[in-house]
Amino acid sequence: MNERRDAKTGAAEPMAGGGLMDHVTEATETFLAHRNLLFTVAYEMLGSVADAEDVLQETWLRWVKVDVGQVHDQRAYLVRIATRRSLDRLRTMKRRKETYVGPWLPEPLLTAPDVAEDVELAESVSMALMLVLETLSPTERAVFVLHEVFDVGYDEIAAAVGKNPAAVRQIAHRARRHVDARRPREVVSPSQARVALESFQRALETRDLQGLLDVLAPEVVLVSDGGGIKQAALQPITGADKVARMIVGGLGKARVTLTSEPTVVNGNPALLLHLDGEIDGVIAVRVEDARITGLYYVRNPQKLTRIASETPLTLR
Repeated sequence: MNERRDAKTGAAEPMAGGGLMDHVTEATETFLAHRNLLFTVAYEMLGSVADAEDVLQETWLRWVKVDVGQVHDQRAYLVRIATRRSLDRLRTMKRRKETYVGPWLPEPLLTAPDVAEDVELAESVSMALMLVLETLSPTERAVFVLHEVFDVGYDEIAAAVGKNPAAVRQIAHRARRHVDARRPREVVSPSQARVALESFQRALETRDLQGLLDVLAPEVVLVSDGGGIKQAALQPITGADKVARMIVGGLGKARVTLTSEPTVVNGNPALLLHLDGEIDGVIAVRVEDARITGLYYVRNPQKLTRIASETPLTLR
């Protein structure tokens, strides 16, 4: 095969000539074998399906130019490409979010039941943790996700983010301390979360104010994302009484028929809400000590494209 060397990596890049089809076939098979992992990495860094899919496309276009036979660890190499592309996109997204109408929530994903049984995976893609990751800088988020979630070594992370290993260690320590101070105090089981969600669902559908107060923690926070397309609170609402009265009062004024159905979003129990038979949004919850401390309501229709079919996620 005719080839030239990549200036940054030293890996051989295939040129037009004999064996090109064999190269593309091999590259495609390798990429597809790791596609779910790469999507999970990109999604956890970006919180956006469309942007994660774009990262995959960019990763593929870069990967197909590489002589895969010269790459010692193909999985690590692909993760490195996806990380770099995600970092570039994170910086662009930061500017987009500055003009976003109201709070920005990650795009919810319908996930398979086995994701919920994988405690580590389910926590890493939960709305609660994804929102905490939003408070990190792009580099801090990349380092945290790669090291804490995907168990990537510091040397490999350094190559992916363009830092030396010592700097990456410091960034990892700082990011972990920041996340630990804001993440849920405990990781509840799927069954515990479902019990709390069922109580919330009953109170919601019957517009039972006391029922809501019973299941909501005193310090509960409601974050709603309408994206300027659907009506939503422009700031988070804090406190059980305020949240419960807003929910009951809002439903009363709207004069609509509300129905809800349990689902699994981002590896955790959630509710799919319908108003007068039309999909209105997804509510994900954060549960601690058997009560709901966080409600995350995604109404923006542009973020509801992945709730009709399951999205495969993996840490490996």
